[in-house]
Amino acid sequence: MNSANEEITRRKMVLHLAPAAALAAAGMVSAQAEDRSKSDPGPSNPELDKQNPNSVWPPATDSKSLVQNFKYPFSFANKRTYEGGWSREVTVRELPVSKSLAGVNMRLTAGGVRELHWHTAAEWAIILYGTARITAIDRDGKSFVADVKQNDLWYFPSGIPHSIQGLDPDGTEFMLVFDEGDFSESDTLLLSDAMSHLPPEVLSRTSTLPSGL
Repeated sequence: MNSANEEITRRKMVLHLAPAAALAAAGMVSAQAEDRSKSDPGPSNPELDKQNPNSVWPPATDSKSLVQNFKYPFSFANKRTYEGGWSREVTVRELPVSKSLAGVNMRLTAGGVRELHWHTAAEWAIILYGTARITAIDRDGKSFVADVKQNDLWYFPSGIPHSIQGLDPDGTEFMLVFDEGDFSESDTLLLSDAMSHLPPEVLSRTSTLPSGL
């Protein structure tokens, strides 16, 4: 091919490419490219996608700026199982944006007991299923016992000893909310822990247990 023909070929190529370059510069794409951008061959999680439609296909008004995650389902949380039930929690460790709140979802079978314990965080709760018996001891040493059912609420201030027991016929399930983001229900102080670390002579002065126990 001679130089004259090469020049004509280059000119034709530039003429053909110029409109496409102009459209690209203006932010316009072809229908075929647009269809490809809105397709998702996989893999995907349809159940989670349905719960987060604006994350799967963001609206045109989305600024695309980085927004801290503000959701963490209990289904993702590690479930700790026991003979009398199970528990799972979401804290600031799983959800960094939750600096002042932590949540625990707990199940107690009939007869299953969350041992008498206390913690520095205040505790709110709602019964999701079944029935339970709650016990508490106030700062004056007075005890409180009440049976609660679905949709009932309770509140224990910081430091108040309390216990929870699942009742017949099928125990209970409830949600706890604490006013400390880094709270963990596995780090609470149990009555059995306190007794095992106190000298026998101290226990005998503060209880009816014999000093030689």
